[in-house]
Amino acid sequence: MNDQQRTNRNVSSGVIAAVSAAVVAVSGGVAWLTSQTPNTSTPGNPSQSIKQPQKPLTTKPGNEQSANIYWLRPTEKSLELVPQPVKIAAAQPNQALEAAFKTLLAGPTEGSDSTTIPKGTQLLGLKVENNDVHVNLSEDFTSGGGSTSMLGRIGQVVYTATTLNPNAKVYIEVNGKQLDVLGGEGVELQQPLTRETFNKNYPL
Repeated sequence: MNDQQRTNRNVSSGVIAAVSAAVVAVSGGVAWLTSQTPNTSTPGNPSQSIKQPQKPLTTKPGNEQSANIYWLRPTEKSLELVPQPVKIAAAQPNQALEAAFKTLLAGPTEGSDSTTIPKGTQLLGLKVENNDVHVNLSEDFTSGGGSTSMLGRIGQVVYTATTLNPNAKVYIEVNGKQLDVLGGEGVELQQPLTRETFNKNYPL
């Protein structure tokens, strides 16, 4: 019985030693794989996180446009249209013109330049289609002033609307309807208006 017990103990010790060696080998292999795997994946992550914030930086500078808004300045005999350059953060022509008109309707803030566009006039809508510009203004645009005042404000609208395209055709609307007659003195407008037709038919 003693010999058998010794034999069993020796077998058991050998089995335990073999199992232990296998466990150590497997765990060592897993540890080696774990240590090797991150080394191949981690370099890609930092490079991606650095590139991502750089993308929007290339699109921002192109969003600013230059436009002119037009004021009136008295001369010895009449009035003249005077451009004031403004820089507008806008990507589309519609956005640039809308911002220009809002500045125009707010009125001049300094200098000797003036406007005959009545206070309270609001831009109700603006649409650019190919070579056409539709400007929709509130009814305040038609109030007050004589013929010189009426022609002055028409010139301001036409020239500001064509600041990005001097050859564009301008349609002036009031409350969504085309404006054919302006003011109590009945200044008739032949629309569409261009810079050329304005200078020819409605001299200041």
